[in-house]
Amino acid sequence: MSGEAAPGAAGEGTTRTRLDRGRGALGPALELVHTGRAPTRAVLTAELGVTRATAGAVAAELEALGLIRVDARPGAAAGSQGRPSHRLELAEDGPVALAAQVHADGFRAALVGLGGRIVATAPGRETVDADPAKVLGSVVDAGAELLRETGRRCVGAGLAVPSAVAEPEGTALNPLHLAWPAGAPVRKIFAERVRAAGITGPAFAANDVNLAALAEHRHGAGRGARDLLCVATGHRGVGGALVLDGRLHTGSSGLALEVGHLTVNPEGRPCHCGSRGCLDVEADPLAFLTAAGRDPGPVVSLLQQANDLIRNQFADPIVRTATRALIDRLGQGLAGLVNILNPDRIILGGLHRTLLDADPERLRAVVADRSLWGQSGGVPILACTLDHNSLVGAAELAWQPVLDDPIAALART
Repeated sequence: MSGEAAPGAAGEGTTRTRLDRGRGALGPALELVHTGRAPTRAVLTAELGVTRATAGAVAAELEALGLIRVDARPGAAAGSQGRPSHRLELAEDGPVALAAQVHADGFRAALVGLGGRIVATAPGRETVDADPAKVLGSVVDAGAELLRETGRRCVGAGLAVPSAVAEPEGTALNPLHLAWPAGAPVRKIFAERVRAAGITGPAFAANDVNLAALAEHRHGAGRGARDLLCVATGHRGVGGALVLDGRLHTGSSGLALEVGHLTVNPEGRPCHCGSRGCLDVEADPLAFLTAAGRDPGPVVSLLQQANDLIRNQFADPIVRTATRALIDRLGQGLAGLVNILNPDRIILGGLHRTLLDADPERLRAVVADRSLWGQSGGVPILACTLDHNSLVGAAELAWQPVLDDPIAALART
């Protein structure tokens, strides 16, 4: 990074100070642009608390690294006052992260750029082998093919799995809806497959709902929340995640927020955990299809079948009754979480997003009626807004080293 010397005898020292300060600001600056919080160089200057010269040097260095683009001519938004500022945008042809997701109905690979933008995806597959090495090998191969087709530079890889992932080992402790053995070393296997495919950069793995929450907090419905609760059901089961002060709260060993095993119906269905009436079996797509008297088909995913049924046949009394039953179960679970966690926002993903869309007032009323804090204003309950948010979150894992230290991370890839 270059610095501008101040006139006089202190010029050399000032240049070195700017140089050091600018390099330390590269990561924070990139994160501000990455999350949409610094659309112009003026905003970047204010957010970093540096001089205009330092902010300009930081932006120029990030542009030289191929990460952002700085408008050559400053412009002002309509109706704005003051000096026009250079716009900052993420480089459309910049590096990407390989994101992979495995779920009960298949798996998917994608390339994701800065800003959470999905550049390319490989078609989802509908069979998941009982051997995690085979599945992860296949999804990495699909991602490697995307990299060959696009010619993009890759900064690393991230994997989302429907299981709690223990830290620091990176093992999937409870892949209940996959045929994988408990404790499968998914991070190690994934990293080995990534290296074998010739993909450079570090490899990571984490729980899919944790990653969905991370993506939504940075790029979607959770942006700006301080204490964000995310609850979602994808293809099977229910998961939860909590973001506190901008960071995922994963507990002492990565296992926090297993909300799927909150009991919401003591006389309900047997759960895989050995209890009965857990959210995991009372508020997921299979539970809905069963309540609606539908036999799950073998071709289309459970999530798509459930979503389509609510969206297209809500006027059917049986479908409407089943929808409201799941809303009530979900609302009971959310109320309990509100009482414990006191979040300032709740976001819902997967089928839960569809339930919210179908009858938002009913869900909010159940939460308000059953939570201590609901009666005093309520907690905003919003739908997740990102498509494939677990994939975007998996990419965030791979992007994090670049956000921490762009020069060092890109030098390793």
